[in-house]
Amino acid sequence: MDSRKRLERLRERYLNGDLERRSFMRMLGLAGVAAGVSGGVLGGVSRQAFAEGVEIRFDGWGGVVSEALRQHAFNPFEEATGNTVLDRTFGGEEEVLTGVRAGQVGDYHLVHSSGVAWYKRWIDADMGVDLNIDNIPNMELVMDALVAPFRKVSPDFLSAVPYDYGTTGIAYNRDHISDEEAQEMGANLLLHPDHQGKIGGWTDWQTRIWYAALQTDQDPNNIEDMDAVWEKLREHRGGLLKYWGSGAELMDLLAKEEIVVTEAWSGRVAALQQQGHNIGYIDPPNSYAWMESMLVLKGSPVEEAEVLLNFMLEPETAIAVAEGQNYPPSLDPNKVEMTEKVEALPAYDASGTLDNLTFADPEYWTSNEADWKRTWGRIERGA
Repeated sequence: MDSRKRLERLRERYLNGDLERRSFMRMLGLAGVAAGVSGGVLGGVSRQAFAEGVEIRFDGWGGVVSEALRQHAFNPFEEATGNTVLDRTFGGEEEVLTGVRAGQVGDYHLVHSSGVAWYKRWIDADMGVDLNIDNIPNMELVMDALVAPFRKVSPDFLSAVPYDYGTTGIAYNRDHISDEEAQEMGANLLLHPDHQGKIGGWTDWQTRIWYAALQTDQDPNNIEDMDAVWEKLREHRGGLLKYWGSGAELMDLLAKEEIVVTEAWSGRVAALQQQGHNIGYIDPPNSYAWMESMLVLKGSPVEEAEVLLNFMLEPETAIAVAEGQNYPPSLDPNKVEMTEKVEALPAYDASGTLDNLTFADPEYWTSNEADWKRTWGRIERGA
């Protein structure tokens, strides 16, 4: 569905009484910008409609991800609306949760959130909102396979829209490890005996336990022998150079060859490859797949956030962001034509079903989080 058709549909919804005038004017302004319409009734609409100058805080992952969102989504949104997106970065979502708990309601607005398990944490903490999906018509273009897990957590409402997905596989330096060796060793590549002291690892507890489960031939969503998992985590720590805490640090360690193997985010590896670094990447069987959402927190300017989310899901915008950050968009390839670059991204699923990816069971992981994080914390410190 192109942007001009969307303009007509917005007009019909407004005339039928399905949209308040304020929402209509905001969405009309954005749709007009996307369609390249100027002059006449749309001339000056977006500036007039957004005269309030609302500020929306956005907390995200930094690096190439933030650069892509700023260039392809936030800058055009600000130009179209007169509102401002104040983007901040974090190394892990735990930082945001800590900040929200320590601050006041409304200090934080939108979060580039890590999947369904994290969504459940926010919802269980009563920190979400009830989005008006009618104000986000581009939601109809999002893959059902991505929306369903969020609906399962909050059947009566949504506080987030799925935005992208990827995998946390294993990256390795091809000057030191061949593709054949990587494929043969699979998850055990992270324990490579010949590269002790040159191994990296993300400090995230769930990723660490997930890969230790694979190394002990267990289902990460149904671990039966946690003692074996803890031993593998200690073994991995013994050969570790350092745990990394952000995508920027991951890329720096690999680019400078301070580490030669680590689990890694598929999009960051794609960025390194595009920069000419000789980095390979594998997704071992049952490697960790994830979906990310744009989460709206309690106290946010919700209506403005809904318009921003709809703008971000506009195919032209979402695909440009996907190409910039190297993660496939949440849009259904059966409904939206993708570019060759998107289709070539690691983890991209042309079917729109995501059946070939393994996601964490949010109920299972959140129910074990407190105990597992406590034990992992001791291992991380060397116990």
